[in-house]
Amino acid sequence: MKRVVYPGTFDPITNGHIDLVQRAAKLFDSVVIAVAASSRKQPLFTIDERVALAHEVLGHIDNIEICGFDCLLKDLVEEKQAYGVVRGLRAVSDFEYEFQLANMNRALAPSMESLFLTPAEHLSYISSSLVKEIASLNGDVSKFVPSLVKDALQEKYQLVGKKGVKPFAPE
Repeated sequence: MKRVVYPGTFDPITNGHIDLVQRAAKLFDSVVIAVAASSRKQPLFTIDERVALAHEVLGHIDNIEICGFDCLLKDLVEEKQAYGVVRGLRAVSDFEYEFQLANMNRALAPSMESLFLTPAEHLSYISSSLVKEIASLNGDVSKFVPSLVKDALQEKYQLVGKKGVKPFAPE
C-alpha cells in the first residue's frame, strides 16, 4: 500500500490545501494529513482547532487520516509507515525552500521520498498567511477557504480584538 504524509501547519486550512489533498488521495492508497504544532510560528489556531477544522472540511474523503504532530517529520513518516511526503508548490518562489527541505529530509531518512504537487491554477496564489491577514482586517475570505473556516477566522479575530491583542503580524 502506498501511503504518503502531507505535512503542514494548516493555519488555517485553505481551498489550495483541500485541492492538494483531493488530488493526492486519487494518486495514493492513503494520505495522512499531518498538522504540525509549529509553536515557533505562533499559529492563530491551536493544534486541536486546526485538526478539528481539517476533519470537518476533509471528512468526505475516504482514504485519508488526519493527525497532529510535534516531532521530526521523518519520525512521523516512519511511524505511519509512509512512502514519503507530499508538498505543495504554488510558485517558483516555493521551490528553493521545498528543495532544501527535501534534501534535509533525505539526509535524515534516505528512503523517504518528497513528491511535489501544484494546486489548480485558480488556487495557486492562496496562502494561509494572506488569508489570515485579509480576515484580520475584516476582509472577505470566502473565495479562499470553506465557509466553516471563514466562520472560525471571524470568531477568532473577534476574540483577539476583544483581548486587545494585535490581530495579525506577517512572518
